[in-house]
Amino acid sequence: MPMIELTAPAGSLTDAGRKSVQRDLAALLLKWEGAPDNEFFRSVAWTYLHELPAGAQTTAEDDAPRFRVDVRVPAGALSDRRKAGLVREATALVLDAAGLGEADVMRVWVLIHEQAEGTWGAGGQIVRFAELRELAAKSADGVS
Repeated sequence: MPMIELTAPAGSLTDAGRKSVQRDLAALLLKWEGAPDNEFFRSVAWTYLHELPAGAQTTAEDDAPRFRVDVRVPAGALSDRRKAGLVREATALVLDAAGLGEADVMRVWVLIHEQAEGTWGAGGQIVRFAELRELAAKSADGVS
């Protein structure tokens, strides 16, 4: 049950990027989590786009747009290799959505927040990572 929040200055994404970036980030996170590509897992991969008003983001150096990608996953859902892949591909995806290139790579920061077991609730109950892993395994085996 991953969640991604992209914070970006208003107007910094291209029209095409703004239309696709949220679903693209959700699909990317599911890929790196190793979750099955099915209706259930896509429906619980939520994304939020927070667009900041003009002047709300800056650095000590300049006002060029910067992007923060906050990722929330259950603790243990991502190995170090998977985290590295997610950070690399999320950075490229956001740069593309903003019409920027490799020279702007330091404008995108990806922060991975791991939710401790027992701190994630949905549907009025605590959701356990082991339950999600079991559900994913059943989905991969063709069992619903």
